[in-house]
Amino acid sequence: LAPAISCAHDGFPVCEVVARQWLDAEPMLAADPAAAAVFLPRGRAPAPGELFANPTLAASLNTIAANGPQVLYQGELGRALAYDIERRGGWLTQGDLATHQSDWVDPIRTQISSGDRGDDIELLELPPNTHGFVAIEALNILAADDLCRLGHNSGEYLHLVLEALAIAFGDREAHLADPDSVPEATLRRLTSLDYAREMRQRIGSRRTPRDDTPAPPADSSGDTVYLAAADSDGNLVSLIQSLYAGFGSGIVAGNSGIMLHNRGSLFSADPAHPNHLAPRKRPLHTLAPAMVYRNRRPWLAYGVMGGDMQPQGHLQVLLNLTCFGMNIQEAGDAPRARYDPTGICLERGISAAAADDLRHRGHRIIDGLGFGGFQGVLIDQDTGILMGGSDPRKDGLALGW
Repeated sequence: LAPAISCAHDGFPVCEVVARQWLDAEPMLAADPAAAAVFLPRGRAPAPGELFANPTLAASLNTIAANGPQVLYQGELGRALAYDIERRGGWLTQGDLATHQSDWVDPIRTQISSGDRGDDIELLELPPNTHGFVAIEALNILAADDLCRLGHNSGEYLHLVLEALAIAFGDREAHLADPDSVPEATLRRLTSLDYAREMRQRIGSRRTPRDDTPAPPADSSGDTVYLAAADSDGNLVSLIQSLYAGFGSGIVAGNSGIMLHNRGSLFSADPAHPNHLAPRKRPLHTLAPAMVYRNRRPWLAYGVMGGDMQPQGHLQVLLNLTCFGMNIQEAGDAPRARYDPTGICLERGISAAAADDLRHRGHRIIDGLGFGGFQGVLIDQDTGILMGGSDPRKDGLALGW
């Protein structure tokens, strides 16, 4: 924890994108005195390049470093957090913290053949309660199509991609919930090639009418950070973290310096839905780190932060790499499309001809949705050289040493 403690205690310069989002969050932060004291230290959001420090968070991290994680779940820090939440009328108790258990899970995966050499490409995602299966299901639906022939970001190509995503997101809205509420048989079926072939038959030359049930509204600012890392021994790490909305709940618990998340926003209020809010349940959530094996060897760690854009970005970036021969930076830079139950968004750089083609196919083009933030590390399997890519849409960067 030493590097994090140093950043919290000594401060760090605030980057441009984060500074803009911080400014947008000023009213919410100002509404909570504890949050305002920590995150509006001069009565305002930090400007780009300005140093920000959180010494109370540094003290909490020091406590954890000295006493171990049990101080958060069963000790004084946890008691302080629970007391603050309970005095506000919240439901999280010290008993909840004390009985918390994190789970080590196996990834879910699918394998396709790609490229002129027929490479075996295996996409790995996390299982429920995250929506990683959306990328797997959509990739499976498209597995038999010669997408390369259609041309990158052509109208026909984007139509197939967006229709496959629409089917997968429909399944997400119907089934995704706490892992104990998603039967293994259901998950196996949704990620199977047999099911994908069945779903592919539903895609024609025009948009398929469907009764989409919109997901809970996402906060456009977001709070997600994604990190990919690799070492000289061929190990890969794909890591993602988020409070959900920008600055989460906007509530700092007591004198901890810790901002509380608001991931519970993604529970359903429908008692008949598997994602219904209930004790001892985890909500549907959008965090989705990804990894790819090529010919049964680790090849790529990547992610595209941005709520519902995450599996959509996974699919499009992977196709850019495997189908259209882009390098890792090009694959992340390329303009993206985004499915939403209310319509589709096309990023600047997608041609007017492609947009017109999609309109003629029955798609409604809308504005106002983001296209995520990509980061990735790829291993050249012939040389062992590491290649990094970082999305210019965000504050990220690629580093090697």
